[in-house]
Amino acid sequence: MDMKNIIKRSGEQDEFDVDKLRKSLFRSGAGEDEIDSVVDYITEHLTDGMSTHELYKLAYAQLRKKSTKAAGRYRLKKAILDLGPTGYPFEQLVGELLNNKGYRTQVGIISQGKCVQHELDVVADKPGVRVMVECKFHNDIRRKSDVKVSLYIHSRFQDMKSAWEKETGSENIKYEGWIVTNTRFTEDALQYGNCSGLKLISWDYPAGESLRDMIDQVGYYPVTALQSLTKSEKLYLLENDIVLCKTLIRSIDVLRKFGKTEKQIEKIVNESLLITGER
Repeated sequence: MDMKNIIKRSGEQDEFDVDKLRKSLFRSGAGEDEIDSVVDYITEHLTDGMSTHELYKLAYAQLRKKSTKAAGRYRLKKAILDLGPTGYPFEQLVGELLNNKGYRTQVGIISQGKCVQHELDVVADKPGVRVMVECKFHNDIRRKSDVKVSLYIHSRFQDMKSAWEKETGSENIKYEGWIVTNTRFTEDALQYGNCSGLKLISWDYPAGESLRDMIDQVGYYPVTALQSLTKSEKLYLLENDIVLCKTLIRSIDVLRKFGKTEKQIEKIVNESLLITGER
């Protein structure tokens, strides 16, 4: 195949990388035959100057024909973007990921720092550790969290840490400040965060412990990844604090409120089980 350029969301041109496509399909859990089929289709229909968004839509449409499970996982990045427009469902997702790691979490609380009061996205506790997590949710995948975010969150963390250190028993607790975003950080944001002791987690950073990795490892896929629900139904679930497919599986009565038939509910539950890896 003649080498073709694709247009990234930033407007930059980049050479189409078939290995990168294969890797993303493999991460979704697609089998070798499914990957080969999607790659063959893309290489046949790819045009010079095609946008990465158009490329993704083509790949997703083909994968959807082959595997419901893989298609749901392949659209994870888009599914997280669809948690908006508010950032609260994203905060709930992060809270659930930390619960799975053994923390006891509180989401969306007001707490008094040494100097001022703060609205904290997530506070996570386990023996000997307390973590203040700031969740930076963006509807636009092109937006990055810059160094001003790292500076601001670090100052907020220091104010909360000073207050917590006055509490009884605080001498045995390690305090940590985290920033979690669904997109990426700028280089200077990463540099300052790492230098100041903040833990930074983005869509693909750090390797092996990124947001994508954390979700893939435990199957905590959001309901927005489901093909069998309409956009309005997904919004209703989010507004009623049903963010994860795993939660929806245990809350099927809410689907009856949509007027879903038992056959439709079975399809939704089956898709949820497939995506989460429970089937």
